[in-house]
This record gives sequence, structure tokens and C-alpha cells, in this order.
Amino acid sequence: MTEREYPTALGASSVEKITLLGHDLAEDVMGQVGFGELAFWLATQRRPSPGETRVFEAVLAALADHGFTPTAIVTRLTYLSAPDSVQGALAAGLLGGGSRFLGVTEDCGRFLHDVLSANERPDDEAGWDALALKTVRAQRELGKFVPGLGHHVHKNGDPRTPRLMRIAAEEGLFGPHLSLFAAIGRVHPQVLGKTLPLNGAGACGAALADLGLPLELLRGFALLARTAGLIGQLAEELRHPVANDIFLSVDLNNRSVAPDPYPPGGTHG
Repeated sequence: MTEREYPTALGASSVEKITLLGHDLAEDVMGQVGFGELAFWLATQRRPSPGETRVFEAVLAALADHGFTPTAIVTRLTYLSAPDSVQGALAAGLLGGGSRFLGVTEDCGRFLHDVLSANERPDDEAGWDALALKTVRAQRELGKFVPGLGHHVHKNGDPRTPRLMRIAAEEGLFGPHLSLFAAIGRVHPQVLGKTLPLNGAGACGAALADLGLPLELLRGFALLARTAGLIGQLAEELRHPVANDIFLSVDLNNRSVAPDPYPPGGTHG
């Protein structure tokens, strides 16, 4: 019976050594390749340029931590409940990465990519503005939001967005996704009648798409970044715990009310 083979260009081990991406892990990678560069390399199986690494690591930094978000709170509370399970606490926080937090990175990157795939790419700012105007109007007519537009805290501008755009421009990596996203930021008040900020998570999705990273993995990169932030949340919880106070603030202030059942065969509300 012939044994099956499972080819991989990633990690492989023999008695003598470990290889990773065709390189000797101990000699060629450890101490030679930064973690951000390695993460990019693992996902694309090509070593990024210094400029690509800078943009990619700027994205990771932008998404690492954003305070007491639901993902951070649930990580701290899970650790309070199960201090023997660091992996459970981290996983709990990562599982909360969805359409409202972290998932915007993927949603925006995919949205911009779909628009670009269905339209010719402009060659000047006026052309980008026209495409952006068409895009925002189409979303408005469908009653849908534009991913990456608006922020619940940074209502006057997300500081991550212009900084990331500057870094991408400095490295010659301000591509079509960022161009369309920037144009949406310029023209959307004409359609919505108000000015909303381009949020950092959306800018990160545009930047990752311009780097040519797989759209299917954009949320994965956001989760990679947030893992570092959640480790930081746990480290701070160990030194200055707040999870028990959060728990007690709810537990000691609950109020018993009469049941509010769902109607049979219908929807609540």
C-alpha cells in the first residue's frame, strides 16, 4: 500500500532540521525575519518588500488594540471565569471579531474589490470621485451602508486613516482600493448630506487588498493583530484587574422584570 503524500511549502521537519518556506528555520529565519514580515510571507508564500512589510505592519499596529471594546471585555471576563484557560480567554475575544468590530477590515476590502471588478479603474482624482459618487449612491438606493464609513467614537476623523494612507503613499503602495476609499471619503457628503469619517479598520482593509493579500484572509489578519492586543489586555488584567468590577456592576444591579415572551409563530418587537 502506497503511503499518501501531503505536499506543503510551509513548515516541515526532519531529524536534522526544520524548514519553513524553503528556508532553514533556525539559521535563515529566526533572528533574521520579523514576525510581521513572516506572517505576510506565510500567507503569500513570497517574501514581501521592505515597503510592503512597513504597510502590513502599520495595519497590524492599527488593529492591535482599541481600548475596552467588547472583544477586550469578553477576554478579561473569560479569564476571570477560567484563569486556567488563557487560550479560552483569547479565543473568546477573537470569536467576537465580526461585522461591528474587526470584521469591517474584511467587509471594506471585499466591497472595494467588488466595485473595482465591476468598473474601469479611473486614471485621475476626478475619475475616482465620479466612481465613488456612483458607488455611494448605489448603496444608498439599496438602503445599505458603505463599509468603513463612520465610527462610533472618532466622529471627527479616525487618526489611523490618514497616517496609514501616508505610509502607503510613501512606499508607492497607494493602490486602487485606497484610491477608491479616499474618494468615498471626499464625495459621500453629497449623497448622505453629512460628513462621516473613514474609519481605520476600513482603511486597513483597503491597504491589505492593495498589497494583494487574499480577500478571504483579511479578517484573519485583523485577528492576528488583535491577538497581540488581547494578550496585552490579559497582561494588564493580571496587574490591574477590572473584570470582577465589570461582572459585579451587572450582577449587583440587575432588576427582575416580568417575562416578555416571543409571540407564537412571529417575531419579537
